[in-house]
Formats: sequence, C-alpha cells, structure tokens
Amino acid sequence: MKQEPHFIGIDVAKARLDIAVRPTDQQWQVDYTEKGIQELVKQITNLNPTLVLLEASGGLELPMVAALAVANLPVVVVNPRQVRDFARATGKLAKTDSLDAMVLAHFAEVIRPLPRSLPDVETQGLTALVTRRNQVMGMLVAEKNRLHTSRPPVRQRIQLHIDWLEKELGEIDQDLKETLRNSPV
Repeated sequence: MKQEPHFIGIDVAKARLDIAVRPTDQQWQVDYTEKGIQELVKQITNLNPTLVLLEASGGLELPMVAALAVANLPVVVVNPRQVRDFARATGKLAKTDSLDAMVLAHFAEVIRPLPRSLPDVETQGLTALVTRRNQVMGMLVAEKNRLHTSRPPVRQRIQLHIDWLEKELGEIDQDLKETLRNSPV
C-alpha cells in the first residue's frame, strides 16, 4: 500500500511555530524553543513528508531548518515574495500565522521546489565571515560620515569607534585569508 505524500508548511515567529499539512489540512502549533523544535522534528519524521517548506525570515528560521536538515528531512526555504505572489494568485489574501502555514504547505504541494543540501561547515564559516565583513564595512562608512559632521564632545568617541572597527576589519580580513588559504579554493 502506497503512502499518501505529505507537504508540510511551517510559519516561523519568534515564540511559536505554526504547522500545516497538505493534503490532510492538519494544523497545530508548538513553542519555538529547543524542546518544541525536537518535538516537531519527531512529529514530522513520523509523517514521512515529501517536502517541508519554510519562508526565509531574516535568519529566524535557521534553528528549525538546521534541525530538519540534520534529521535528513526534505526541507526547502523559499523567498517570502514567491509565497505572497502564490497566495495572491490562489485568492488567499487573509494573513494569520495558521493561514500562512497552510499557504506554505499548499505552495510546497503545487510548486514542489527541490530540496538542497546545507552548505558544508567551511562554506558556512566563509559566508559568516563575508557577512560580518560587510556589516563592519557599513558601520565604518557610517561612522566616518558622522565624524565629519559631529561636534567636539562626541568626535573623540566616534574616532575611537572607527579605530576599533578598522582593527576588527583587519582581523576579519586576516581570518578570511587564512580560511581561503586552507581551503581547496
């Protein structure tokens, strides 16, 4: 007897996860805690899903995605704009977390984006360094712009921060060089 495919949508919020399953329309919620994540992974594993889909939400989804990937579940993170366009096209204009989870499950069932494996540890580390370098560069530019228009009482503080940011940037650049030197690249 062939098992019916299950498509799972998970809507991620800071404190709670809303889950929906297609085609059964089953829905539930769990707290977005370590315990809640572990419990949810067990529940999803028991469903033997065809696909688990979440929206990218600025990194908030990462603990859940990592737990699903480690459990070897077929997980995909999609651009929220794609899901919004899909919801609009299917006439789902209401916006609640439980409805969002159902739209995500429906999107997974209809569109079936392909799961991709997580990048290896080296790639994740390199990505983190490049991201941090870009953040530090942005802060450095902003502080240098502020320095020229600042008043004497804060000018010294801004300069101290610029000095620290430049030191941090140098350390990040050194870490990047070492990481690249020790990689197959």
